Amino acid sequence: MGRLKCMPPRLGSAPPVLASVPIDEAGKERDRNAFNPLRPLYKTARWQQLRQATFLRDAYTCQMCGRLQGDTSKLVADHRRPHRGDLALFWDQGNIQTLCNSPCHSKHKQRIEQGAHFR
Repeated sequence: MGRLKCMPPRLGSAPPVLASVPIDEAGKERDRNAFNPLRPLYKTARWQQLRQATFLRDAYTCQMCGRLQGDTSKLVADHRRPHRGDLALFWDQGNIQTLCNSPCHSKHKQRIEQGAHFR
């Protein structure tokens, strides 16, 4: 009876299943922009003016919890109805509201929108 030979390793030639994840900021930004092509619009002067006008209209007050916030870095100009690529809805000031970043926008509003996807 002969000896059993070792089988050659098979895993060495298998292609990677998972895509690589960018670790630099430029790569992360590229991935975010690929997912949402309208994302660069949030950096335009037009959006910044619309954002400030919304805060002023809403008197720097969160429309969900009623908290007054003087620090605009803690406020978010949020689309009431998700625009989903519709530019008219994106730029419509009547569709934008002031929310505090945490917890109203980052927690409560995200839960509401994610729940809407499953209905």
